[in-house]
Amino acid sequence: MKLLQSIDKILASLGNIKAMERTHVDTYTEDLIRNIEGKKIAESKYGQLLVSFQNVSIYKFLNVAILSGSNVKTFNGCSLIFVNNKKETILWSDTKEIESDYSNVSNRWLTKISFVVSEAEEKMIVEQKFDKVFLNYKKKSLPMNKCN
Repeated sequence: MKLLQSIDKILASLGNIKAMERTHVDTYTEDLIRNIEGKKIAESKYGQLLVSFQNVSIYKFLNVAILSGSNVKTFNGCSLIFVNNKKETILWSDTKEIESDYSNVSNRWLTKISFVVSEAEEKMIVEQKFDKVFLNYKKKSLPMNKCN
């Protein structure tokens, strides 16, 4: 393994693009991952969901950070669905274009998304009155369970 890393370093110094990509250490995205603001409210083997709230003028935003092994990339937005027993609360993303940042250090994707929320929805999230959370985008879904 160490021999292959040495060969990659030599090839990268000679200008080989693929070797440069393999030896590059992404400190920018890793710093973002370490300094995520918010509280972890849900997790599963597919990822973790961290949230924080922000007031801008008369609007209240839910800022979501998702750490997962999946790249979330869409131009049609996404939905965040909170499920409690048989009741669902659906939040639609504030922006349509969403793209994850990859960290090759920890081999994870960081996705940041904003949602406009009402006071009742904020209260439900803060008090964790839900059992499961689903992030739906394109034809995919990331299921997560509430953290205790």
